Amino acid sequence: MTKGTVVKSTGSFYHIKTPEGKIFKGKIRGKFRIKGLKTTNPVAVGDIVHFKPLDNETVLITHIEPRKNYLIRRATNLSKRYHILAANIDRVFVLYTPAYPETLLPFLDRILVSAEAFDIPAVMVINKIDLFKDDPENRRKIERFKEIYGKAGYPVLEVSAKTGENLDELKRYMRDKTSMFTGNSGTGKSSLINAVAGLDLRTKEISGVHRQGQHTTTFAEMHPLPFGGNIIDTPGIRAFGTIETKPQELGDYFPEIRRWKPECKFNNCIHVHEPGCAVIPQVDNGNIAPERYNSYLDILEEISGENSPYR
Repeated sequence: MTKGTVVKSTGSFYHIKTPEGKIFKGKIRGKFRIKGLKTTNPVAVGDIVHFKPLDNETVLITHIEPRKNYLIRRATNLSKRYHILAANIDRVFVLYTPAYPETLLPFLDRILVSAEAFDIPAVMVINKIDLFKDDPENRRKIERFKEIYGKAGYPVLEVSAKTGENLDELKRYMRDKTSMFTGNSGTGKSSLINAVAGLDLRTKEISGVHRQGQHTTTFAEMHPLPFGGNIIDTPGIRAFGTIETKPQELGDYFPEIRRWKPECKFNNCIHVHEPGCAVIPQVDNGNIAPERYNSYLDILEEISGENSPYR
């Protein structure tokens, strides 16, 4: 029996890299499922798997080692199932652009909630910064973005794959880590990975009609970094459903809410209309950004169902 790390998933096959650097083409047989987790992909990039020869060309995955963590999102049109984006991640980089295409903050907040739920440190990356240097409106959006997520406690970097701005700082966060880039289609993930990893991943121009990103990465894939560590490139996402959690637990996945939660009068406070809530005054005085609090309320309503009392 041999083991290795899944470095590419094509849906039907998995490329597995052994510690010696050999690559095997693997597949699974039958209903291979992880107990307690309903997913569309039971094996994900980053998984450490055991396998045995199947024929002259392929191997059979027989076992997945316990995951340190994973990042998941709701599977499209399957509300009770999830898609694992990647597993065993040391840090996730969440990409944002104020335009070309514009990234909506509630979308990013859902990614961050999933990362917080699985204890994956996140870094916010404002990409394509070279496009916005002389654009007052988009510079205003960028400064507000930095304020919102800086207050929440996340590192925020402004970077450009084209000019190389702050790439050294980005590499510092990535060095000797297994990192993952995620974000909207078109935010420049592949170009940024090309710049930091010395690769030649395929990229595509933004759609001129709708000013939206186009998918260039088709399958999740892990690439080694020349300065140590690995980077996982995933297909761009246009929607990110919420994870399953209890209303009383959601605030734990917003660092700025979690910070004030111990000061609430009641330990099961939902931070909406309870007397003695310590969170709501921090929204009122600006210590918690209203944009983040509104995302919290939206997700709270979603997980509470149609008759949610939290609005």
